[in-house]
Amino acid sequence: MEQKNRIWIAVAIIALITAAVFTSFGWSLIALNTPRVELASPNASGEAPGGIAGGAGSGLYQAVEVTPQTVQRVIGTLDRPESFYRELLTETFWEGGSASVPVQVWSDGGWAHSRQGLPSGAVRHELVGEGILYYWYEGAPSYRTAPADQYSADLSQRIPTYETVLDLDPECIRSAGYELWESLPCIQVEVTLEEPERLERYWVSVDSGLLVAAETWQGEALLYRMTDTSGVVTPCPADASFALPDGTRLHTLA
Repeated sequence: MEQKNRIWIAVAIIALITAAVFTSFGWSLIALNTPRVELASPNASGEAPGGIAGGAGSGLYQAVEVTPQTVQRVIGTLDRPESFYRELLTETFWEGGSASVPVQVWSDGGWAHSRQGLPSGAVRHELVGEGILYYWYEGAPSYRTAPADQYSADLSQRIPTYETVLDLDPECIRSAGYELWESLPCIQVEVTLEEPERLERYWVSVDSGLLVAAETWQGEALLYRMTDTSGVVTPCPADASFALPDGTRLHTLA
């Protein structure tokens, strides 16, 4: 009887080990076949291949080559964060001179507040939300308003609205690709426009969906440059203000 019990115990142990090995191996097979979203790795030159992985959040993996023919579709899949803070520097150039404007941006829940340090020394505030643009100068007790649309928040930050690329005739797109900008994976697109004739370059972050750099050229002359100088902070800091100079609070962080 004792020998028989030993045999049953040995059989049970073997069965448990077999089940554990099969379970582990089976999960490994499942993991190997689970679709993943990956970004292309930069090559030795510091540039990334001309493709990105799409389908984030859908559980599917799809390699998308970024070309003039596909870049509009790729940019259209990107989503901006609902709540963030960042700092920008916009520069304008002309023959014999230039000017730069540092800009702070707070965005949350469909509201955007920008603080711009103008070359004159004045500080301009613009607050956009619910179809209205509020603007005033720091220290002033009053403000003014104007109608706002989907592009007003970007324009209040003195940056181009890169979504307009989506509406362009594809023939205007000179080149497009996937590359690193300041070590940040980006979609880069060059657009040629007329009236006046100019070349515009955009770098859109794959991580945040935000425009992180832009340039405008006319011939060999650089007319405009915008750069993200701080990186994107999410969510918007708790000390962000969406209030008018008279103290009226238009939006409160959740």
